[in-house]
Amino acid sequence: MPHYEFRLAISPEQYLAYYKGTIKQVIVTCDNGQRLQFPAALLRQFVSQHGIQGNFELQCDEQGRNATLIRRR
Repeated sequence: MPHYEFRLAISPEQYLAYYKGTIKQVIVTCDNGQRLQFPAALLRQFVSQHGIQGNFELQCDEQGRNATLIRRR
């Protein structure tokens, strides 16, 4: 199962564009330098008063579907 690791630092103000639906996709650079695009809706569960901060892992099937986002410690 493919997985991609990356760090996010999105302020509350920046996240508003995702929340309002103005931005529907997130593009990140993974720890290995690879660029990755995924639906912004996957971030909702990680929003706090400080925005979204931390290390994450995206897991998906071989076709790049059924994505799951996990916060890493």
